[in-house]
Amino acid sequence: MRGAYFLVIHLPDGRKIATKGRLFFLQGGYYVYVGSAMNSLEKRVARHFRRDKKLHWHIDFLLKDAKLLRAYMIPSEERLEEKLSVEVSRHGEPVEGFGAGDVRVKANLYRFDEEPDALLTGILKGLGLKWKRVKSEREAIEFGEENEAQTGEN
Repeated sequence: MRGAYFLVIHLPDGRKIATKGRLFFLQGGYYVYVGSAMNSLEKRVARHFRRDKKLHWHIDFLLKDAKLLRAYMIPSEERLEEKLSVEVSRHGEPVEGFGAGDVRVKANLYRFDEEPDALLTGILKGLGLKWKRVKSEREAIEFGEENEAQTGEN
């Protein structure tokens, strides 16, 4: 399954997040990360819930120190990452340079003082998109299995 996703993350207090090539200072609060997986959405989102993994993307380094509360999986054949990131940027404080290497926006991570779920569902409804909210690696994989069964894909 192809598509995009939001990760809703809580970082209880400010800290430095060192990635392979950058250092980011993040304040405590709630963060939304916008990502895409044009190959296997369910496997990508499931990976983000795992604690034991090779650190590759910027978001992997943040998730070492923060709690992933939930993900919104947005199945789509269209590349939505940039469009969704622009929508989230209208409401959240961007962390410039975080996770936006392959799109024309300056960030794919946005900070909020409060949990942003109402905002995210409003964005998705406003764009006429379908989504599934998941809270674990297993739920992400099951969502992929459900969609494969519906479409008859193997």
